[in-house]
Amino acid sequence: MRYFKIEEFDSPDEPGSGENMSKELLAMLEIVRKMYGPVIINSGYRSIDHNKKVGGKVTSSHLKGLAVDIACNNSIDRFKLTGILRKVGFTRIGVGKTFIHADIDKTKTTHVMWVY
Repeated sequence: MRYFKIEEFDSPDEPGSGENMSKELLAMLEIVRKMYGPVIINSGYRSIDHNKKVGGKVTSSHLKGLAVDIACNNSIDRFKLTGILRKVGFTRIGVGKTFIHADIDKTKTTHVMWVY
């Protein structure tokens, strides 16, 4: 990877677990980073324990390495980042006050956007 270190995607309780991330998702994020500029990954892969700790759903795509939460806390950046995520091919996007969730979990409904 050019723009990220795999450690950025580690579950905090499992060093090296970023290796569990989908290669497809990582390749898409590289394009996002090139188009958008620097981004901070708040959450990538999650262990079951860490997912419980942060209140994640038991069906969270983070558990499969198919999701990321990207730091984002203002309306201009939300608009720009969600547009780029969609342009790159993300079809599942969640918008929170301080982050944007993007995943490529094909077992879930696609072409959706939700708020937290």
